[in-house]
Amino acid sequence: MAILRFKAVEQAQNRDVVSPILPANKISDYFGINVFSEKAMKEYLSADTFKKFLGVLEQGGKIDNELADAVANGMRNWAMNKGVTHYTHWFQPLTGSTAEKHDAFYDIDSKGNAIEKFKGSALAQQEPDASSFPSGGIRATFEARGYTAWDVTSPAFIMETQAGKTLCIPTIFVSYTGEALDYKTPLLKAISAVDKASVAVCELFDKDVKKVIATLGPEQEYFLVDKALYYARPDLMMAGKTVFGHAPAKGQQLEDHYFGSIPTRVKAFMVDFEIEAQKLGIPIRTRHNEVAPAQFECAPTFEELNLAVDHNILLMDVMEKVAEKHNFKILFHEKPFAGINGSGKHNNWALGTDTGKNLLAPTSKPKENLQFLSFFVNTIKAVHAYSDLLRASIASAGNDYRLGANEAPPAIISVFVGAELKRVLEELEKNATIALEKGDNLYMKMGINKVPAIILDTTDRNRTSPFAFTGNKFEFRAVGSSANCAAPMVVLNAIVAKQLIQFRKDVDKEAESLEKREYAIVNVLRRYITESKNILFEGDNYSEEWVIEAEKRGLPNVKSSPRALQAYISDKSLHLFEELGIMSHREVEARYEINLENYIKKVQIEARVMNDLALNHVIPSAIVYQNKLIQNVKGLKEIGLEKNASVKTIVDAITNISEHINLIQQNTEEMIEARKTANKIENAFERAIAYEEQVKKYFDVIRYSVDKLELIIDDEDWTLPKYRELLMVR
Repeated sequence: MAILRFKAVEQAQNRDVVSPILPANKISDYFGINVFSEKAMKEYLSADTFKKFLGVLEQGGKIDNELADAVANGMRNWAMNKGVTHYTHWFQPLTGSTAEKHDAFYDIDSKGNAIEKFKGSALAQQEPDASSFPSGGIRATFEARGYTAWDVTSPAFIMETQAGKTLCIPTIFVSYTGEALDYKTPLLKAISAVDKASVAVCELFDKDVKKVIATLGPEQEYFLVDKALYYARPDLMMAGKTVFGHAPAKGQQLEDHYFGSIPTRVKAFMVDFEIEAQKLGIPIRTRHNEVAPAQFECAPTFEELNLAVDHNILLMDVMEKVAEKHNFKILFHEKPFAGINGSGKHNNWALGTDTGKNLLAPTSKPKENLQFLSFFVNTIKAVHAYSDLLRASIASAGNDYRLGANEAPPAIISVFVGAELKRVLEELEKNATIALEKGDNLYMKMGINKVPAIILDTTDRNRTSPFAFTGNKFEFRAVGSSANCAAPMVVLNAIVAKQLIQFRKDVDKEAESLEKREYAIVNVLRRYITESKNILFEGDNYSEEWVIEAEKRGLPNVKSSPRALQAYISDKSLHLFEELGIMSHREVEARYEINLENYIKKVQIEARVMNDLALNHVIPSAIVYQNKLIQNVKGLKEIGLEKNASVKTIVDAITNISEHINLIQQNTEEMIEARKTANKIENAFERAIAYEEQVKKYFDVIRYSVDKLELIIDDEDWTLPKYRELLMVR
C-alpha cells in the first residue's frame, strides 16, 4: 500500500542537481533586460514621445490616444524583437493571485492576411470577464463587463518560459460601474493619500519637498518540498499544508538550519530564479536558510511601494515556475507543517522625499530629528488608533495558524522601538527635549583582532514584535507569506495619511498662540506620545505575561480571522477609506465579504482533504496493520505461547489501534455533519464563525489520533510521506 510513498522517497533521494544556465556577464549587464525600462524606451520611442511619456510618469496626468499609440508601437517593436508573440493585461484580482488573458500581436486584414498590430487602445484598456472573479456582490453573475486599465507607473515586462514569451502590461481592474475589483487600485490611491499628507507635514520643515514616496522591501519566506513527495501528499496538493504528520525526532530544536550551508539542489534553484527575477528588474539580493528545516528566505532591495508589490507577486510566480524545473514544489502557506516555524512576509516600509531624505531615519541634527520624530510618532499614533484594522489586513485562514506559534508574532498588534528611542520618547513626553543625543554606547568593540568597531543602530531588533522599528524603517512582521502585500499596505498608508493630516491641523491650531512653530510641533507630539504609548512594547511578545498585560492596556487580541475582518466594516474604517478617497463603502464591504468567503473555502477544503486522508489512507493502513497483529496473536496461541508477555503487548496495540480508528471515524462523521450545517447558513460572517467554531474544532482531535497511529503502524504500511521525509531537503 505504501509503494507510492517509497517510490517518492527514492525519487527525492536520487535527484540530480539541475544546474542553472549562468549568464556570462555580470548582473548589472542583464538586470532588467526583460523590462520596458527608460533605457528601452529611449531606443524604441521617438525623442518627443519619450519626453512626453516621461513627463506623465514623473508629474502625473493623462495619456492621450496619440501618445498611447506611439508608446504601444514602440513597446510592440521592442517585445517582438525579443521573440514575443502575445501580450496580456497583467492584473491582480481579489483571488490572491494574478490574472492574464493573452492576445496575439496580429490581426487579419480585409484580404485575409495576418498583419502585426498593437494599438494604443489595446495597451490602455481591455475588457476581461468580471463575473468570474470575486466581487463581493458588486457584480452579478450575468453582469460580465469589467475593465483593465494600464498602470503607467509600473513598467511592462516580458514573462519568459519554456512555452514562449509574453508581454505583460500591469493594469488595474475595475467593474463596469467603476468599483475596484483588484488590489492595485486602492493601493495607488493610498500611496497618493500618504504622499499628499506627508508633503503637507514636510512643509513645516523643508519647503523644497514636493513629493514623498512610500517604499517597501518585502522579505519572502517559503518552504521547498520535492515534487514526488508533494504529489504523494494530497493535503499539500489540495490545501497547501499538511493536515496530519507526527513531529520528527529532529525538527528545528538544534537551531542548525538557520543561516546554515544552503543545500546544493536548493542553491541551484535559488540561483536560477534570481537570474530570472533580475531579468525582470526585481532587485533580489538576499538568500538564506530560515529557522525551520526545508524553509528558506529571499529579500529584495526596497523600491517604490506600488512597484515593490508588483514585483513581489511576480517573484512568487517566477519562483513557482522555476521550482518545477528543479523538481521542487514551493509552499507559500503560512503554516504548512505543525510544530515548526511558519512563513511570513516581513513588509519593510518607509517614506522618502524627492530631495533624497528618508523621513524615518534619525540624524544628529535637531531640526531634522524633529522632522523624523514627527513621522515616527505619527506612525505609532496611527497604529495605535487603527490596530484592529491593521490586524484585519493580515487576516487569513493560513495566518491564523501562524500568528503566535513557533516564533511568529501574536495577533496582538504592538510597536517595538528599542530602548534608545523609547528613552527619547519618554524624555520628549516629560521634558520636551527635541534632540537625539549620541551616547558613549554607540560603539561596540567586537573583541576580535582585526575586526573594526561597528556602529550600533539606535535600536536593537525584536523578532517577536508584529510591528518593529528597525533603524530607518518600520517592519510589519505579521504579514503572512502567501499574502498580497497590497492589502496591509493599503491600510498602513491610509492610517498614516489620516494621522498626518490630523497632525498638520493640530500643529497649525497650536501654533496660533505660540511664538515658534517648533514649540507647537513638540507640544502636539508630546500629547500623541501620551495617547498612544500603550501600543509600545519592548519585551517578549510570545510570553503569556504580555497577553495579560496587553489586555490591561486595552489592546485587542483577535485570534480569529472572521472576527478580525469585522474591523474593515466598522464606521471608523469606512469613514477612513471614504474620506481619503481610497475605497467607497461598497468597495470595502465587498472586500470584507470576499475575505470571509475565502476563509470559509480554505477551511472547507482543509476539512474535505482531512476526511479523504483519514478515511481512504489512514484507516485502511491501520486496518492492514491491525490484521497483521491479529494473525500474529493467533499464531502465538497456536504454538502455546498465549501466556507470553508479548501477546498482551500485541493485544494492547490492537486495542489502541481500534480506539483511534473509532475516534477518527466518529469525529470525521461529526465534522462532515458540522460542515453541512454550516453550509446552510446564508450570512457569510455567521457561516465563517460556524466553520471556525464548529468545523475546525475537530481538526486537532482527528489529527491527534492520526498522528498516534503513525507512531504505532508499521512504517511499511503507512502510505503518506512522513515529516522526516518531507522536511529533509537536500
